[in-house]
Amino acid sequence: MSRTMIQAAVTMNQLQQKLDLIGNNMANSQTTGYKTRQAEFSSLLFQQIDNMTDPAGAEGRLTPDGIRIGSGAKLGSINADFTTGTIKETGRVLDVALLSDNHFYQVQVTENGIPETRYTRDGAFYLSPVNNNEAVMLTDGDGNPVLGENGRIVIPEGFDAISIDETGQINVQRGNQMENAGTLGVVEVIRPRLLEATGDNSFRLPDLAGLGFAMGEVVQDPAGQTLVKSGALENSNVDISKQMTDLISTQRAYQFNSRTISMGDQMFGLINQLRS
Repeated sequence: MSRTMIQAAVTMNQLQQKLDLIGNNMANSQTTGYKTRQAEFSSLLFQQIDNMTDPAGAEGRLTPDGIRIGSGAKLGSINADFTTGTIKETGRVLDVALLSDNHFYQVQVTENGIPETRYTRDGAFYLSPVNNNEAVMLTDGDGNPVLGENGRIVIPEGFDAISIDETGQINVQRGNQMENAGTLGVVEVIRPRLLEATGDNSFRLPDLAGLGFAMGEVVQDPAGQTLVKSGALENSNVDISKQMTDLISTQRAYQFNSRTISMGDQMFGLINQLRS
């Protein structure tokens, strides 16, 4: 009985993590470009106990000839669903939606003085003054620089209008003239499952060399395609109905394991009373 109670307790701990994951998905159902996280479970150590001593008894048998006793389940991995969400029109020039799966914007985030390139689907961009207000820089909602093909996108002040075309080129109008101010550094991640969530609706790449990958095998340039739609944003791809179904089934599993522990405790109590 103690083995069963331990198995239930271990599984409850992992189910709680899945409940937290579902709650995070539902909380971000309105977050621009958010990608649903999915929990994948796997079995912990198990023991196979054979319960048949007569070899002839196994002839023609379709079911296992033993009992598999496990130690519960664990949360094996958390995977993101990178399918594209629906596109909503906003009419704002600096709102830009990616149109293809596995395409990402690059954003430079600095932590503890160390800059790092992160990847996001959130295309709500802004212009922040730099160089004593002599220029503006394209940033995300947190003020982090958005990277273009040649690094940060910095535009000298004095332009009258700005626009972003379907290939990601940023054009500004000065009087009667149009000039190119840079190009969004959109990349395609060929192996998106390698991406690690960093919070703030963004991802990073792990140590590719340690995993035996070259950068070109994971991140590529999708140039020459219709990449983005200006004046629009991508909704999250969270399916609320599916999340509610997963929430109910996970809660039921949690309750079942909790009931297993309470019933085991009651049985131990009855055994102790009989002994006394």
